[in-house]
Amino acid sequence: MNSGILFLSLLGFLPLVIPTCPEPCKCATNIIDCTSKGLTVAKLPVAFRPSAEIIHLGYNKLTSIPNGLFDNLKSLQVVYLQGNPWECNCDILYLRSWLQWQQNRTLYRDVRCTSPAHLQDRIIAYLTEDEIISTCQYWYCSLALLSQLCLFILLFLQGILVIFIIVYLQKFRRMTTEARSTTQDLYQYVDTWASSSRSPYNSD
Repeated sequence: MNSGILFLSLLGFLPLVIPTCPEPCKCATNIIDCTSKGLTVAKLPVAFRPSAEIIHLGYNKLTSIPNGLFDNLKSLQVVYLQGNPWECNCDILYLRSWLQWQQNRTLYRDVRCTSPAHLQDRIIAYLTEDEIISTCQYWYCSLALLSQLCLFILLFLQGILVIFIIVYLQKFRRMTTEARSTTQDLYQYVDTWASSSRSPYNSD
């Protein structure tokens, strides 16, 4: 009985001990082939098996590589990255840094920027940090402009709300004044009627 439980427990730990081939890639002993699988950054495998020596990521829809994706692959020799629409903005900094650490950069001469326009067809491994940071600044400026626009819209809506509240309060005040005046007139009418009812001239 105990041996059966132990066997089932070991089966539960097998996926942690023996990494599986990430979908939708194909795997050999030390090769992971994800060529032409329509991969985007969101669909890219979260991790690759530590024993991987060659990874094929060519001809997909990758615009960048997530930070740290290749850092723990100690046996990694080469990653084929050609044929992807790389966007050379802030998100490309990790890939550029990783490429610059490779001993043979000539293997990555086909890894080039698709956008922005002023960096189009540039080899990512040879981009300077200032060139990439300049695109980040444009991105931050656009974000700041969008934030300011949203703030303006919010303030505009708040202004409309304040005006609506003021108009409503004024209307409510008029209604309250009219109601108070009507109540006073009613009281005066009731008092007059009561007085006239008690008058001796009205008795038989």
